[in-house]
Amino acid sequence: MKDPVTGRYVEIEVQGKNCRVYYESAGQGVPLVCLHTAGADSRQYQELLRNEELISRFQVIAFDLPYHGRSMPPKEWWLEPYRLTTDLYVETIMAFLKAAEIEQPLVMGCSMGGNITLELAYRYPEQFRGVIALEAAAATGGRLNDYLFHPQINGGEMCATNVYGLMAPQSPEHLRRDVWWIYSQGAPGVYYGDISFYSEDWNATDRVDKIDTGKCPVFMFTGEYDYSCSPEMSLKTAKQIPGAEFQVMKEMGHFPMSENPSLLMDYLRPVLQRFY
Repeated sequence: MKDPVTGRYVEIEVQGKNCRVYYESAGQGVPLVCLHTAGADSRQYQELLRNEELISRFQVIAFDLPYHGRSMPPKEWWLEPYRLTTDLYVETIMAFLKAAEIEQPLVMGCSMGGNITLELAYRYPEQFRGVIALEAAAATGGRLNDYLFHPQINGGEMCATNVYGLMAPQSPEHLRRDVWWIYSQGAPGVYYGDISFYSEDWNATDRVDKIDTGKCPVFMFTGEYDYSCSPEMSLKTAKQIPGAEFQVMKEMGHFPMSENPSLLMDYLRPVLQRFY
């Protein structure tokens, strides 16, 4: 059977550097842009991109950040270490939306991708229909360590095994193993560079209370088994954002769109119906 997903490239310029960025899309309707987690790529959304219920109402779009998946790094990338920052992340997303000619999307991200949706809602509330922050909080420190990028350690296996324990035991094993597989393929130093953002650079505790949910609604979901961004951390953030909605997902871990997409849809459905 022919798959409904199509892939293509766009070229973007961010902070004076050009990159070819790969993205996949499926469906028609309201654009739903999906942001992957640290050290991974848009394959995390492959099940949602094929979800008939979802793509009958939304144009689902998932792209690989530069350095990730099938997106290339900028020219002369080897001259400096890769380190993602809040500003670089936001500018990359906005450049991609412009290059792909996507207007007024609903944005959903997970983990570091969930964190940055809060920044998008804060900086550009008029440009987004809303944000769905999965496994996100205003600050997520404590995850950076030198073993993530060490010459005596197999980085692929280390990163993959490091995140495998973040998933719920109830999630189907073949889907959890797919998450491991995706993580095992990241380029050296990329996961470390992302976690540098997630754990060190990212801190929006001084501004999430200024998000205008009247202009850009905020919906937060966190799995009960997530110990990287615990439900308590997400709840604390949600309470700081006037009008934000938060729900704990039972029998779910840190990668809901990948480890148990059908269960995630049960939680998302009432929110998505507001945007038909």
